[in-house]
Amino acid sequence: MIPNPTMPEVNIPAVIQHIPLQSYLILATLLFVIGIIGVLTRRNAIIIFMSIELMLNAANLLLIAFSSYRSDPSAQVFVFFIMAVAAAEVAVGLAIIVMIYRNTRNTDVGFLNKLKW
Repeated sequence: MIPNPTMPEVNIPAVIQHIPLQSYLILATLLFVIGIIGVLTRRNAIIIFMSIELMLNAANLLLIAFSSYRSDPSAQVFVFFIMAVAAAEVAVGLAIIVMIYRNTRNTDVGFLNKLKW
């Protein structure tokens, strides 16, 4: 490979060299698609919530994979911020779901839609 003076030399860790970047792309795409299908097809609020978390984790996986292949830790720092926001989302979201279940004894999204009328 001819060295490019404008691009810094990329030092990919030995553990990551054995798995090609395309495998990470396929896995993250698969996880994201499963999350989208879960959000669009399920009626249970907890399943929808888990599907949203699955989509966030797919985005985090891609950020980590590209960060490792580029030997640039800035994306990994960004993943920590996404994880902090996701943890806050889990705390608030589960609290809302528990309160809705206590009041209605149901977590069906279709039933919750009827509560606004």
